[in-house]
Amino acid sequence: MTATHVPGLPVIEDGRLISTNPATGEEAGRVPVADEKAVLAAVERAREAALWWQGLGFAGRRTRMLRWRSLIVQRIEELAELTHRESGKPVTDGLIEATAAVEHLDWAARNAKRVLGPRRVRTRLLVAEHSGHLEYQPYGVVGVIGPWNYPIVTPVGPISGALAAGNAIVFKPSEYTPVVGQWLADSFAEVVPEHPVLQVVHGLGDVGGALCRSGVAKISFTGSTATAKKVMAACAENLVPVVLEAGGKDALIVDADADVEAAAEAAVWGAMTNAGQTCIGIERVYAVEPVYDRFVDAVVAKAGKLRTGEEIGPITMPKQLDIIRDHIEDALAKGGRAVLGGADAVQAPYVSPTVLVDVPEDSSEMREETFGPTLTITKVRDADEAVTKANDTPYGLGGSVFGKKNAIRIARRLRSGMVAVNGTLTFVGMGNLPFGGVGESGFGRIHGDDGLREFARAKAITVRRGPSLLPAMTFERTPAQVKQIVKALRLLYGRKP
Repeated sequence: MTATHVPGLPVIEDGRLISTNPATGEEAGRVPVADEKAVLAAVERAREAALWWQGLGFAGRRTRMLRWRSLIVQRIEELAELTHRESGKPVTDGLIEATAAVEHLDWAARNAKRVLGPRRVRTRLLVAEHSGHLEYQPYGVVGVIGPWNYPIVTPVGPISGALAAGNAIVFKPSEYTPVVGQWLADSFAEVVPEHPVLQVVHGLGDVGGALCRSGVAKISFTGSTATAKKVMAACAENLVPVVLEAGGKDALIVDADADVEAAAEAAVWGAMTNAGQTCIGIERVYAVEPVYDRFVDAVVAKAGKLRTGEEIGPITMPKQLDIIRDHIEDALAKGGRAVLGGADAVQAPYVSPTVLVDVPEDSSEMREETFGPTLTITKVRDADEAVTKANDTPYGLGGSVFGKKNAIRIARRLRSGMVAVNGTLTFVGMGNLPFGGVGESGFGRIHGDDGLREFARAKAITVRRGPSLLPAMTFERTPAQVKQIVKALRLLYGRKP
């Protein structure tokens, strides 16, 4: 690398994308850059592979996916170390991330037939002579555009669901973590060498745009809200359906009967893990007045023990450092106070844990996604005010509630796709729960039954099983038969419930 290269910033030289560690500048690897022609060729290969993959049936796909799962487990230390070299995150974080990916891969493989397998459904009055059947058919080729902050678990979510449903995948990893993405594709090819069921294409944003316009049948995207809108616009050109998991500004509510120490521990984890570079990370806390002071003290004590370069890794995207600094400075300029860290906490490529209080609701630290190890704590009168403030955002991804008596009722009132009660981020570890947001956090779901159905088309089939006793859907029906239909309708549905 030359002196002009910024550590962590993707560089293209001689048709190769060079990936470097954001903390050290050490090269993590080089991968070939795809142009539009290469993307189209990958999609064409995927179409052929999809036919073979679909033909394996649920059992055949399950066997191969579980082999991939086992291979990842066998090499989990290798994958975690590679993630550390490329993104800078601690190896232990990489291990936990890979563990979650294994959970989703295992669940999708084992449950696809139950969720997506063909089934009969009960018939209805107008077509009583027909039986109803429902099945879910794969799209064919699904494009997956992955993020850099969790380069293992986040793409493996839609990849596992799409594979289990019978689709082939063309995967575009983030240009900040292409080597991890290549590792995933290469390891899958070891257990499924027959056809290119999971391919990877590398490059900058133009490659993602080419994938959206390549003829894939669906796109799954994870990344910023701004980029999600660009992806959706590109897909709209050909009516390609999308699953979008975008940004967040998630809140944690601490009620009066909460375990304050546990809430503080969870808040620090939710805000500071992966150096705060987490879409479902906790960026705001609303603590009710009776426990506010104790909670702030506990958070400061716990967050103050975290060390940059150890528990807190580097900021992966160099330009994000300026955003984090601007948010902190704006909060302080508008009357907020730093009880830990502050503006000088930003020391490239790291940001020290920063806890802010008394931050006005109109500051960028409260309104925009910071994506760094910062946390604002706001005192509120009661849970009702906390819910109102927590929901006062265009985002709606995740959230958290700590309390006893009313915690679940509070959780239901949060405008978000997921909520953890007496924990933070825990829903990402359950393969059987759907994952996704509302509002500017996106739409559609990965994981769980809903996530599997996201990657298959529902197809309805009716089959005649006998003559029509009360023919309705034919021009040969008689007035008398129509009267009988109306009579039956009144008998079945005419009574008030």
